[in-house]
Amino acid sequence: MSDDDRLRVTRWSFDPGSETGVHTHEFDYVVVPITGGQLTSTDGSDEVLQMQQVAGESYARNKGATHNVRNNSLVFVEFVEIELLIN
Repeated sequence: MSDDDRLRVTRWSFDPGSETGVHTHEFDYVVVPITGGQLTSTDGSDEVLQMQQVAGESYARNKGATHNVRNNSLVFVEFVEIELLIN
């Protein structure tokens, strides 16, 4: 969506059953759900976290998070991720 030297803003869309693949976040980030839905985050040690996304209810995470995120909902899930490129 948007990039500059301080922020990277990306809109992510997930059909039911789709997933991100394992990835590591290089920067602190904020997630702003556009739709609700159930996501599952599996980290590098196979720890599973169930996340209920609620439209408009944002949350923040620290850099270094390694995980795969899967849409376990029966509905389309969408959110905006804002990465803070300055440390």
